[in-house]
Amino acid sequence: MSAPYSVRQIGAANTLEHRVFIEDSTGKVISPFHDIPLYANPEKTILNFVVEVPRWTNAKLEISKEEPLNPILQDTKKGKLRFVRNCFPHHGYIHNYGAFPQTWEDPNSIHPETKAKGDNDPLDVCEIGEAVGYTGQVKQVKVLGVMALLDEGETDWKVIVIDVNDPLAPQLNDIEDVEKRLPGLLRATNEWFRIYKIPDGKEENQFAFSGECKNKKYAEDVIRECNEAWENLIAGKADPNGVNLTNSTLPTATAVEVPAGEHLPPAPIDKSIDKWFFISGASA
Repeated sequence: MSAPYSVRQIGAANTLEHRVFIEDSTGKVISPFHDIPLYANPEKTILNFVVEVPRWTNAKLEISKEEPLNPILQDTKKGKLRFVRNCFPHHGYIHNYGAFPQTWEDPNSIHPETKAKGDNDPLDVCEIGEAVGYTGQVKQVKVLGVMALLDEGETDWKVIVIDVNDPLAPQLNDIEDVEKRLPGLLRATNEWFRIYKIPDGKEENQFAFSGECKNKKYAEDVIRECNEAWENLIAGKADPNGVNLTNSTLPTATAVEVPAGEHLPPAPIDKSIDKWFFISGASA
């Protein structure tokens, strides 16, 4: 199973100008936030997942909430590109990391169990299959569970999924299967999200549910709630909080001119990005 999507890159990777747009099978640029369907089959057992950050890489790439058609770009702080640090024994992001389309963590709503509002982003996803993805790739995945990160007072769900084409996919059907078949992976995931901001001078992150990873059913409920929140957002029933709603396929579609794609080599990354950080309390 493969999705009929491709990427259109503008500017060189590792620069402020870099943008990764998503194209449909006709070459039309679409929004990875609004235009790609959440569900990839009628039974709603397979979902579309947009890769923002390939595993083992450091550039903090994300779907832009503010720009028309929501291209993927590198996050910045004080005008400088952001990279996550290598927290030993981890290198960069430890999963293919990205988001579910047509979902929104509503900052106008407080979750009854986490006691925190949504973070105003599409729902975050960690894909644990063995194949390393690429930025802008649309993978078909199945849901296994979810963790609830509490990031600066906001609920920041992390849904655990696996590519349906992965060799292990038939054996992974709920969260307990992950620990059975991939021992240590959930613990490492929890640890990474807990410590990865520490090298930049921030406090370690906290989790709801004492860090427990909730099961598939709980995760599916979270996804459904965030899909309903997105539906309210796109229908104008919720304060958009700066989210750009420009799209190519919905009733509110708007024509947007996007430059032709470029095939530029990545700009060099400062060697300091390769440094290891040894965090006290992180397991080896």
